[in-house]
Amino acid sequence: MKPTQHDLRDIARRVMIERGLQPEFPAAAIAETSALKEGAQTKDAHNTAAPVRDMRDRLWCSIDNDDSRDLDQLSVCEPLANGAVKIFVAIADVDSLVKPGSAIDDHARWNTTSVYTAAGIFPMLPEKLSTDLTSLGENDERLAMVVEMTVQADGAVSASDIYRALVLNKSKLAYDSVAAWLDGTAPAPPRLAAVAGMDEQIRTQDRVAQTMKKRRQARGALDLDTLQTHAVFGGSGELSDLKQDTKNRAKTLIEDFMIAANGVGAQFLDAKGYPSIRRVLHVPKRWDRIVDIASQLGEKLPAEPNALALEQFLNRRRDADPVRFPDLSLSIVKLLGSGEYAIQRPGTNLLAEGHFGLAVRDYTHSTAPNRRFPDLTTQRLVKAAVAGEKPPTDDSDLRATAKHCTEQEDNAAKVERQVQKSAAAFLLASRLGERFDGIVTGASDKGTWVRIFKPSVEGMVVQGAAGLDVGDHVQVELVRTDVQHGYIDFRRR
Repeated sequence: MKPTQHDLRDIARRVMIERGLQPEFPAAAIAETSALKEGAQTKDAHNTAAPVRDMRDRLWCSIDNDDSRDLDQLSVCEPLANGAVKIFVAIADVDSLVKPGSAIDDHARWNTTSVYTAAGIFPMLPEKLSTDLTSLGENDERLAMVVEMTVQADGAVSASDIYRALVLNKSKLAYDSVAAWLDGTAPAPPRLAAVAGMDEQIRTQDRVAQTMKKRRQARGALDLDTLQTHAVFGGSGELSDLKQDTKNRAKTLIEDFMIAANGVGAQFLDAKGYPSIRRVLHVPKRWDRIVDIASQLGEKLPAEPNALALEQFLNRRRDADPVRFPDLSLSIVKLLGSGEYAIQRPGTNLLAEGHFGLAVRDYTHSTAPNRRFPDLTTQRLVKAAVAGEKPPTDDSDLRATAKHCTEQEDNAAKVERQVQKSAAAFLLASRLGERFDGIVTGASDKGTWVRIFKPSVEGMVVQGAAGLDVGDHVQVELVRTDVQHGYIDFRRR
């Protein structure tokens, strides 16, 4: 019998609890949510002395996944002289309705993130908030924190500011259809075509984003392309497939604007003398293995970690072998390790290395307050700074929050992987004894893992793992699956 979305959701709930995450909202949070009747409007701004600008007349739009309803940000642009463009990113003012110390806030503070599993989303905030009252939905007037950036023709941000504003989403767009239109392979999406001037808006934003990306890459920002999958369910809810997601120009557009906005947020807090939570990706400890992988491909990397040299190597490999580039990307991602949150005191240089993979020093998470608690924490700090009020949290609490967010995001990632493996285990259950080509994605005292290519799933090498290391290509035979525990076991051939 095929497992259904409901079956996988039961597995997800169990694994979340095992990992210290709460899959359900407590009764107090549900009661608080029920009492909320309308979204964040200008009258909510009376909680702070900061003025609210009326920017509803601008051609704001959102670009996200086709089925996304928890819309955290909008964007719009304004061409200036000499090739410069002013970019505005509106971030949902979640803090206006989620008060510190409330039951809703306590749940968000504990989980710290929405958990995106193959069985569905376990949101950080109740859906009445995240997909409605605090979401920047189409045709909904909402309060937002606006990040304003003046971007020069060479992609440099020459000026920036942050302030409160009332905004209105004129067009809810989706990544794939916008990307196909930008690439010239499909007509303009109906929601884009329906708004006069939106086509020019998106083309200008795309051009600016590409320029900003090139500038970051020149400093060593890594342009990786790993394979992601999502579960596909039939009409009766039964699992039928795992399909690959791919990067495209629309996703890159939003990604580059968010990286820039996050950088502005970090610099803004530092300039105002406020502490912040930064997202840090340390210099990779396994650089020597990255050097080895490059050597096997006939390339030479410096002995010491160098982001620019790594990016140039990756660009050459993408051009030389685009089909296998996602495999190489996966190996590099695993060897770079995972990021973490850390507190930054204003005027200090404690986080001088910044984010290795993005080639930026000043980087905070601030653009997804509906989905991540660090972003909500940053929003509260920014709102206080805008209003000239004292920071709403002290260093001790901020440091504890950073540590807890790192731990819980790691737990959420493990839940997401395990549920994905449970889905994959079912799809592979009838293929015991088959051989697959794969790439080693992990090698430590805890075990050796390999990702096979068709379907793109990961499992453990339980026999013949000796001598394997991250990035090695290998052929394996499927020997066991366990849907409940997400086990997929291989032997090396």
